[in-house]
Amino acid sequence: MVMAEEEMFDPGEMQALYASVDREGYTRDVDRLCRGLANSHLVVTARNDAGALLGLARTISDDEHICYVQDVVVDPAHHRQGIGRALVEHLMRRYSHCRFFLLSTDHAASPEGRRNHAFYRSLGFLSYEEKEMAGFGLPRNRPDLRAAMP
Repeated sequence: MVMAEEEMFDPGEMQALYASVDREGYTRDVDRLCRGLANSHLVVTARNDAGALLGLARTISDDEHICYVQDVVVDPAHHRQGIGRALVEHLMRRYSHCRFFLLSTDHAASPEGRRNHAFYRSLGFLSYEEKEMAGFGLPRNRPDLRAAMP
């Protein structure tokens, strides 16, 4: 496996990877997905020796105080091969100087959440509650108000 930081993204490759994990919110508009990846602070990919994309992880960060891991995506055909672990460990080293290293994942009551929680705990992550923190967010489906801005 070859890991690299990348800045340019092939729409077909990204569509296939995100579709493999049922990320419909991203795959509805692959150009928007690619712009989001390009606008991220860092995208690290894992590829096989032939160059095929196996997975990626991306961050949003000020590179001083906070790093938010936005995505860790590994093609299910390559799960349980250490790819996700290698991607997250790369990010943990890269952002070890940041005070906050955070991510969000599915609720523990969901099948995906149970797997994700076990995975992140194996890497030393704690829940927000265990860190005496709380997380908040606006609903996903809300109007785009950018055109109304002065």
